[in-house]
Amino acid sequence: MKLPFMNKRSTSNIGIVVSSDDCICVPGYTSLDQCPEVLTGCRRIAELIGSITIYLMSNTEQGDVRIVNELSKMIDITPMPNMTRSTWVQSFVMTMLLQGRGNAIVLPHTRAGYLRSLEPISASRVSWESIGWSDYNVFIDGRKYRPDDVLHFVYNPDPLYLWKGRGINVSLKDIANNLKQAEATKKGFLESKWKPSVIVKVDAMTEAFASPEGREKILDDYIKMDGAGKPWIIPGEQIDVETIKPLTLADLAISDTVEVDKRTVAAVLGIPPFLVGVGEYDKNAWNAFVQNTVRPIALSIAQEMTKKLIISPNWYLKFNTLSLMDWDLQTIAEVYGGLSDRGFVTGNEVRDRIGMSPAEGLDEFRVLENYIPINMSGQQKKLIQGDEDNE
Repeated sequence: MKLPFMNKRSTSNIGIVVSSDDCICVPGYTSLDQCPEVLTGCRRIAELIGSITIYLMSNTEQGDVRIVNELSKMIDITPMPNMTRSTWVQSFVMTMLLQGRGNAIVLPHTRAGYLRSLEPISASRVSWESIGWSDYNVFIDGRKYRPDDVLHFVYNPDPLYLWKGRGINVSLKDIANNLKQAEATKKGFLESKWKPSVIVKVDAMTEAFASPEGREKILDDYIKMDGAGKPWIIPGEQIDVETIKPLTLADLAISDTVEVDKRTVAAVLGIPPFLVGVGEYDKNAWNAFVQNTVRPIALSIAQEMTKKLIISPNWYLKFNTLSLMDWDLQTIAEVYGGLSDRGFVTGNEVRDRIGMSPAEGLDEFRVLENYIPINMSGQQKKLIQGDEDNE
């Protein structure tokens, strides 16, 4: 039995075709990355993930600790020559969400066993070969690679080929059509010449009305005036003037339709509606967006990198997503001040969280009692029981 698409290489082209004989419809080919709302939402996700520091962590008996070495520096600061860490992350996250249809490939380059660079590959250079249901080959510029040879980041796994992503195109293509059509309708409506605000009715039997020159002469004689505000003087038996209210965009309810579609885009992408221009900023919605959308994507990226780049079984990579949370200075001071009072964090850790440099003498854990060192908290006079001489 031959499986569907088995041993066939497929590219990652994606797009939407919208066409009609109606002059106001959108002609030709429109891809998702040409829809401003979809592009804006994906771009914001990519920018946020690109701004997060990547930690190299190690499991120890006392808990996980951060490691700073050449490997952590390479991944977090110089993953690719001529690119910053931020632009490097943004490049493959945007490919994964849009152009790559749920898939992004990063090709590691090594020299003498050392990792030298991590090259993001554009979707147009990649094709796939299915081997059964659970195995595959990756082709980059026609050259075959095994899955272990590349970093393969996946978004929204395909229900049949679970190793492969399918992206957001299935969910958003109809909405993108609607938004594109609404923009074309609005543009066509605003540019249309069929919006007269004044209608002049003239007796058709009038000889002068029979030719364009005659109709223009009637306008010149009776309607057009040299000065603004002058009254019109017209023959009542032959000419009747009426004013009308042109149809507006509000009458077409385009704004309401666009708002609904934008909210749908936001819901599918998992972003707050205010990021695509609907509603106002909401702190709780932003924090939920960071925890429920940005964090899972960053976690899947870190897991793929840990699996294929880290040899030590005790090391792993982690994105510091907590840095994206919207915590104002007062909240930080209250939370970390309380932790400091209980001896859970040092003063310099609090200073670091609010962007201040370390200060001498603040590296000890202290508790609230004139802020004595934590190892002396049991020697407070009020806690020592004794006779009157010791009181």
